[in-house]
Amino acid sequence: MQIYKVGGAVRDRLLGIPVTDIDRVVVGATTEEMLAQGFRPVGADFPVFLHPKTGEEYALARTERKSGRGYGGFTFHASPDVTLEEDLIRRDLTINAMAEDDQQNLTDPYHGQRDLEARILRHVSPAFAEDPLRVLRVARFAARYAELGFTVALETLALMRQLSESGELQALTAERSWKEISRALMENQPQVFIEVLRACGALKELMPEIDALFGVPQPEAHHPEIDTGAHTLSVLAQAARHKQPLTVRWACLLHDLGKGLTPQEEWPRHIAHEFKGLKLIKAVNERFKAPRDCQELALLVGEYHTHGHRALELKPSTLLELLQSFDIYRRPQRFEEFIAACEMDARGREGLEQRSYPQADYLRGAANAARGVAVQPLLEKGFKGPELGEAIKRERLKALKAYKEAASA
Repeated sequence: MQIYKVGGAVRDRLLGIPVTDIDRVVVGATTEEMLAQGFRPVGADFPVFLHPKTGEEYALARTERKSGRGYGGFTFHASPDVTLEEDLIRRDLTINAMAEDDQQNLTDPYHGQRDLEARILRHVSPAFAEDPLRVLRVARFAARYAELGFTVALETLALMRQLSESGELQALTAERSWKEISRALMENQPQVFIEVLRACGALKELMPEIDALFGVPQPEAHHPEIDTGAHTLSVLAQAARHKQPLTVRWACLLHDLGKGLTPQEEWPRHIAHEFKGLKLIKAVNERFKAPRDCQELALLVGEYHTHGHRALELKPSTLLELLQSFDIYRRPQRFEEFIAACEMDARGREGLEQRSYPQADYLRGAANAARGVAVQPLLEKGFKGPELGEAIKRERLKALKAYKEAASA
């Protein structure tokens, strides 16, 4: 029995960056031998075990062959005679197909170290094109390592394009797709994920609503970058730069989908794009079964982001409606995330990345003014039921009028 560290643990050590996950492969062992040493089996599809003391994962060396469509369409074979090289060749990228023993002796049959030094993401073998999930994985790695200068090899991009055109991407489950998308959005340069998907034709297959934004112009006065797709990528980049959570990044990605529906004769204006985009945002949310908080914020940002930009001009009654839509009294964090998404949208414009966004503090102040209305005095006056609701609304409107006057003074 021989045990090796493989994949990301080897890759990241050689890159000199912190190693977070350690995967191990076991060569020359049987399931029975692993169980006899106290390892606990956890793999449903192939033999994976947890170490009896550390709880870390150990997988038996295995081969695989394509047996059906999609990410799960593979038959695995694990036995003591499977070599380390045979196990490594089934992996996606050369930089993930290296192994090392406990003395850090490197096994690198597919030249992963050379590609690390050249900053290239390259597939290990033609079998890469058998697994559609690898399109998303490579795009995610491109986003993760973009800051280090990594790019996707042209021949790998060609295989990704082949996969995109094959229809295999449609076989991916919503859960697997979302896992990759959500991880990619939390990388330091998530816009690169979208760029790579677009470059290989996968964006058109997976998120046609976003792909449709490229080539759609916006008024240059508000959007020096003009192209709506380019703007969306810039907004996403700003969200990452400002360390925004996944909810905000997802909303930033989807906020302008309605502009993809504007007839060409109306370009570069996009009247009512906020409302037109809601059905598209809902469709993307449902396609990937995004978590509820991501879905809700994306819809709210899509509908109200222009309200956020015009906050200082809004009438107190409109401002109150906005605050009510976000349920700021019970969900204060969601309104904070809305403000953040609006600010990222404002900054995601060519040459305006450092602009101030006074609307943020103004909206926070308005929310505090509305929340500051005390309910107890109204109860003491005898208001109850629907009448109490109306009385609270009147007092909040009064508070917002006073707030607006004070802010304008």
